Amino acid sequence: MSGMKIGEADEDEDEDAPSLPQGVKNYITPGGFRRLQAELERLWKVERPVLVNTITWAASNGDRSENGDYIYGKKRLREIDRRVRFLRKRLEKAEVVDPGLRVDCEQVYFGATVTVCREDGTESTYAIVGVDEADVSRGHISWVSPLARSLIKLHEGDVARLQTPSGMVELEIIGISYQSLE
Repeated sequence: MSGMKIGEADEDEDEDAPSLPQGVKNYITPGGFRRLQAELERLWKVERPVLVNTITWAASNGDRSENGDYIYGKKRLREIDRRVRFLRKRLEKAEVVDPGLRVDCEQVYFGATVTVCREDGTESTYAIVGVDEADVSRGHISWVSPLARSLIKLHEGDVARLQTPSGMVELEIIGISYQSLE
């Protein structure tokens, strides 16, 4: 960020994308890597060319100051270009780790699928994945999330302690497995 002024945003950053802590590797599963590649491919080879054609057509219609197709097209093109730069950077820095290749591991690390039991007896299962593939609705949590960090390096039978807004929660690890995640 050298040379940037205070308050000036990095134009390659995607505001909606999860941030990666400074100085850590961008771990990602093979499935997550393929999804990012597919998004990049779709944006670059499908959406962007169609949009460029629309902008060219709209520009040929004359006055651009009140031309909605032109104005919207240019705005959307900037968004696509920003996302393309972001995806290229993320993919370039990605370190692909296939949890399905980890065998005979009894500790929780990146890629683990962990089943925990809360104090009230309810069970939940989480897969620890990269920041770009986290999806809580599918039970995929980022390896840098507080929950994942509380589970890392623990064994089956260990109790993780997690500070939440409603207080301290204890989660007993009742299962650890490693499988390919798609």
